[in-house]
Amino acid sequence: MNDKIVRFKTLVWKFKETTLYYPDKEYISKRKITSPNDVFDLFLPLFKEEPTEIFVVILLSTYNRVIGYDVVSKGSLNSSVVDPRGVFRSAIVANSANIILCHNHPSGNSEPSNEDISITKTLVEAGKIIGISIFDHLIFANDKFTSFVERRLI
Repeated sequence: MNDKIVRFKTLVWKFKETTLYYPDKEYISKRKITSPNDVFDLFLPLFKEEPTEIFVVILLSTYNRVIGYDVVSKGSLNSSVVDPRGVFRSAIVANSANIILCHNHPSGNSEPSNEDISITKTLVEAGKIIGISIFDHLIFANDKFTSFVERRLI
């Protein structure tokens, strides 16, 4: 009889303890978005203590009620890769009429970078082609935000 040694690789994950509270679907589905402040107040817990950049798409009904949200990208300390297919996938599946883009800057600087402006323009054009409007793009930075609409970048 042949004795064989079988080796398995084991992957161990370490998680940090957190007190973050993510927006509850029951709660957000009742909220109507009327301003960038509404988005900031509702989604700040999602971004507040996030150590890396995340890119989130907020899905809206025709009455601008939140029907869901999707974290489409998690990146590094100062960037995340955003693919238009990933941005619009959840909006198409959820039959969303409009979307709002959000991401954070863990550095605390809420100013949009050239890359932020460029990808937003690309996504707005893609949205026009498929018939889903992008209402705004917010950058969360600690306890403040920048709205692309308020800055007239969209």
